Amino acid sequence: MGRLNGRAIIVTGAAQGIGAAYAKALAAEGARLGLCDLQVPDSTVAVIKQAGGDAFGMACDITDGKAVGRLVQATEKAFGGVQGLVNNAALFGNLPLKRIEEIESAEFDRVMSVNVRGSFECVKAVLPVMRRQRYGKIINVASGTVFKGTPMMLHYVASKGAIVALTRSVARECGDDGIRCNCLAPGLTMSENVRSNPAWADAIVKANIASRCIKREATPDDLLGTLVFLASADSDFMTGQTVVVDGGSVTH
Repeated sequence: MGRLNGRAIIVTGAAQGIGAAYAKALAAEGARLGLCDLQVPDSTVAVIKQAGGDAFGMACDITDGKAVGRLVQATEKAFGGVQGLVNNAALFGNLPLKRIEEIESAEFDRVMSVNVRGSFECVKAVLPVMRRQRYGKIINVASGTVFKGTPMMLHYVASKGAIVALTRSVARECGDDGIRCNCLAPGLTMSENVRSNPAWADAIVKANIASRCIKREATPDDLLGTLVFLASADSDFMTGQTVVVDGGSVTH
């Protein structure tokens, strides 16, 4: 028996990289998945189904509240409820590193819109279902950069700081409805997009690794145990918390 048997979970940004790894790990524990990305995450769905799991995919821009609502409705219709949400979709891997004065206002707004308002739209859409169920697990994804004030990416760090604050507020407001909201904060993780971005190479990656207690690169697999824990009944008496998974670069 998987730790997530019988649970329907939505994962955003599931077409590739960390989001796809999240989806596969949840499915391996028995979760039934509603997956989305800007393009239908067909390859992730196919891998899950080939392994005997249950998943469907939709194209969804998380900044579009109506599109997010359709994703939630489709998940509830397919699986009879929505027990979990993993707010993974965000702008990061393709962002260039820039000094504060080099960040254009439009770029700042785009990062905040996707990373913060997109997560808000997803939380807002699942809450009615979770309130009816008197149960739900919301997992927001922040970043260890929030606790370090990492330079050259102010807009991203600010957006993920907002996610930590959003998590605390949702947890406080929704606890009486049986809804738990926690936050997973990865360190620099060598996903497909990060590896393909020349900004994340050589000296910067080496410096990041050197800051860790466990001095090696992080891969998406390093995040999966914490993700499953937060999605499962094992964490039912835990809410409003941010768990940093970065090899000990941040300790708090």
